[in-house]
Amino acid sequence: MSNVETSPGEVRCGAADGDERPDGVQVEVLTPRDVPLGGPRAMTVRRTLPQRTRTLIGAWCFVDHYGPDDVARTGGMDVAPHPHTGLQTVSWLFSGEIEHRDSLGSHALVRPGELNLMTGGHGISHSEVSTERTTVLHGVQLWVALPDEHRHTARDFRHHVPEPVRTDGAGISVFLGRLAGAVSPVPTFTPLLGAEITLAPHASLTLPVDPGFEHGLLVDRGDVRLAGTLLHPAELGYVRPGTNTLTLRNESGEPARTVLLGGTPFDEEIVMWWNFIGRSHDDIVRAREDWMEGTTRFGEVHGYDGASLPAPELPNAPLKPRSRARRPEEAVRAAASDGDRD
Repeated sequence: MSNVETSPGEVRCGAADGDERPDGVQVEVLTPRDVPLGGPRAMTVRRTLPQRTRTLIGAWCFVDHYGPDDVARTGGMDVAPHPHTGLQTVSWLFSGEIEHRDSLGSHALVRPGELNLMTGGHGISHSEVSTERTTVLHGVQLWVALPDEHRHTARDFRHHVPEPVRTDGAGISVFLGRLAGAVSPVPTFTPLLGAEITLAPHASLTLPVDPGFEHGLLVDRGDVRLAGTLLHPAELGYVRPGTNTLTLRNESGEPARTVLLGGTPFDEEIVMWWNFIGRSHDDIVRAREDWMEGTTRFGEVHGYDGASLPAPELPNAPLKPRSRARRPEEAVRAAASDGDRD
């Protein structure tokens, strides 16, 4: 799924501080906002990244959480061909099935427990449609910002089925990076971690992690404590670099499911608008023009029954690049002046 908001806002990178825990691990709780998506079938997703106070966890720059969605009632997912630049998309499902087609010629199915990673680079286009076999659609859609030296790389598509790691009271599926002895073979352009972690009722799990990474734990179901801080479903807990271990505890009497994301801090300035990531206003303008004019930059998606999505109009004010680091007082001023553009 993609950012097909009809009036996307400019995203400015920033940072915020959380509460200090007695064990020294600081956890910042990010609450989601509901975002209605456009297209033939409108879906509402819960978005925890980007936010005005924090827009990156490593190179992870976009976290949408959706479902469980009864497709008999809502119609499911039908996202027409649309473009991407300067990023990778990561699709991970808990239930349902999505048909993916892209301008590289890939035709694949997204299924629970299977990674589909698409590299936009200089330009790619794709469509996503839930299949007729889908009754309940439930999962996450994630984006990764490409570093400047690789943001014009060639388009690519990878599929991987990780082998779950079983421990006492937990199951771990590592789809990117390494964790708990499991290593994903899928290459990334910056050091990253992506894993689904399930916990049995009232189970605890302590994981060694890379202290150079910052981490985010998204809770899908259950109430989970991350380093002593309680997270409810759809919330994301952020932990800054410097932590050697992360402890998770399921506080509920039912199985809990989470997604752990991590990576080295991404310190480059970016401009993120609609489905494009660039480094300047002109980058975004050029990408939009190339899409609307139908140049060869994004290629063609074959096999989708319908027209491509048009790009929204750009805002009147120039899009300004921002770094991920922002002093708290600057974040407050920016939030007050920006207002809610979604």
